[in-house]
Amino acid sequence: MKCRYCLSTDSKVVDSRPTEDGTSIRRRRECITCGKRFTTYEKIEEIPIMVVKKDGSREMFDSDKILMGVRKACEKRPVSAARQEQLVEDVARDVFNFLEQEVKSETIGELVMTRLKQVDEVAYVRFASVYRQFKDINTFMDELKLLLGEG
Repeated sequence: MKCRYCLSTDSKVVDSRPTEDGTSIRRRRECITCGKRFTTYEKIEEIPIMVVKKDGSREMFDSDKILMGVRKACEKRPVSAARQEQLVEDVARDVFNFLEQEVKSETIGELVMTRLKQVDEVAYVRFASVYRQFKDINTFMDELKLLLGEG
């Protein structure tokens, strides 16, 4: 690291601790040349992931969009905000673990539904009804039968 005062590249770490949110490491450094101290932050470099939509368009992966959908599905259901956020974090981790630069929106939707099914079946059906775009009562009933293990 370059010292911000004398631009020397010789420094030593005198203190290191995680930030409050735990997403990066704060390092206090001391310049070997001039003796002044400065702070640096170290964080994981994330590979940008593109989501391939059903119509073929592409957009950056945004876990906030998933959270909005999960919150809507869980509205007036006994699923805590913390549990919803954990579900979205789990899905995001799975997406990044694919180690692909592009992921289909269908894949992400299936990951969300799999987890929602384990958390709250009503929220699962709500999410599925929007995600799978049920056209009529029969497709809705088919999904319910699958959920109940009859299909």
